[in-house]
Amino acid sequence: MSALEHIPEIDNGLLRFITCGSVDDGKSTLIGRLLWDTRTILADTLHAIEKTSLKRGNVEVDLSLITDGLQAEREQGITIDVAYRYFSTGRRKYIIGDSPGHEQYTRNMVTAASTANLAVILIDARKGMLTQTRRHSFLTKLLGVPNIVVAVNKMDLVDYDQAIFDQIRADYQNFAMQIGLGKVHFIPMSALTGEMLVDRGDKLDWYAGPTLLDLLEATPSAHSERDERFRFPVQYVCRPLRADRPELHDYRGFMGRIESGSISIGDEVMVLPSERRSRVRDIQLGEISMASAGAEQSVTLLLDDEIDISRGDMIVKPHQLVLVTRRVEAMLCWFSETSLEPRRKYVLRHTTREARAMIEAIEYRVDVNSLEHHPATGLAMNDIAKISLRLAQPICADSYSSNRATGNFILVDETTNNTVAAGMIL
Repeated sequence: MSALEHIPEIDNGLLRFITCGSVDDGKSTLIGRLLWDTRTILADTLHAIEKTSLKRGNVEVDLSLITDGLQAEREQGITIDVAYRYFSTGRRKYIIGDSPGHEQYTRNMVTAASTANLAVILIDARKGMLTQTRRHSFLTKLLGVPNIVVAVNKMDLVDYDQAIFDQIRADYQNFAMQIGLGKVHFIPMSALTGEMLVDRGDKLDWYAGPTLLDLLEATPSAHSERDERFRFPVQYVCRPLRADRPELHDYRGFMGRIESGSISIGDEVMVLPSERRSRVRDIQLGEISMASAGAEQSVTLLLDDEIDISRGDMIVKPHQLVLVTRRVEAMLCWFSETSLEPRRKYVLRHTTREARAMIEAIEYRVDVNSLEHHPATGLAMNDIAKISLRLAQPICADSYSSNRATGNFILVDETTNNTVAAGMIL
């Protein structure tokens, strides 16, 4: 009987997590095994991967194909884009991001990690820590992923040797101390055979810790680990005018997504950057009034007072103020194949607000292999650097370490409308 059958029906909330690591560490196979063992593979998906497996001459189903959805990926046997998959157990729902292992696709990994609450960093037991292992570990620290699991995979290829696992754990712990990574969980496993993913198996009896699924089930969901400040970027001002509903003519609702914190009817709020105050008269979800609402809910707020509010303004609580600024210091990951040049102008998109931005200076570029800081006059694709920006209009920003939603931004090239960088405000 599978361990999954013993899980009681409890809802621990949604968990977003990513898998990352070097090429061929088994990221896609791990996700495929999770989906297989939790019985969440659709029949048409199973048929497609069985067909592709046979074409490759495999006797057994290649579980890595479940996440490698692009035809180019299946033909090359690698992951290029971020493949998202969804599954659920009796305890919670999951969104998995399978990020690419190749260095040239580091920008894709940044995208996947930006919303993740947990990262599974895979290490091939035969190879130990590699350059891309360090790169992805540094990025998970930079992007504020709060929970880290190091999965030492392919233990079946080293005869499930505990000494090899212990050595890799010691090496990683030394590196984690260098970059300031917090608590890390270590699990020996074999994604191919399923040892220590959903079921414990019988090959790793020297390991007494939890399985991967046990850790996933116990990880706190986003917004639950600490009290958060209320942040409500206004996306749209709703003023319906209907001849058949004259009562709506006085309706003025402010629509958006609660990025963090919670709000209740009667709470005092402040609108930034104007600093005007009012109280919440109603909270609506569609046409339903709610007494309160919390993080990640998209709602409409109605206020007691007539205040000039527009898209890009932010509603906060007066005792939970956010910095209103025209100057930003940030860590930047450069996405574009066209290099960054200081003094060039871009469009900064932060929550629901846009502002023209000029890169004033590149303070230093980070060598993620040695963790050394180097002077730089420009940035190439996948480079990470500390920069300063000057904005034409103010934004309402938190530091990324205190609020990931209001502490991040993207830069857009005005001429091509391409996203060229992602930033984390310091």
